[in-house]
Amino acid sequence: MGWLKLLAMGGLGYAIFKYAAKGDREFAGGPACRDIRDAGPENMSAPPSSWNKVDEASDESFPASDPSSTY
Repeated sequence: MGWLKLLAMGGLGYAIFKYAAKGDREFAGGPACRDIRDAGPENMSAPPSSWNKVDEASDESFPASDPSSTY
């Protein structure tokens, strides 16, 4: 009998949640970010004076959390 009550309360909670959230179709409001540049110093507005393989690998992997394999 306890399982039946638990199942009924879960169903009721789910129904209330779906009713309350039925107008929320968008995950986040606002326009999508469109300012994404390609990797490499030729696509920078102020490129650095020196550029090596580590800089290139780091720039290509951004915004990844793992370091590149050239470190």
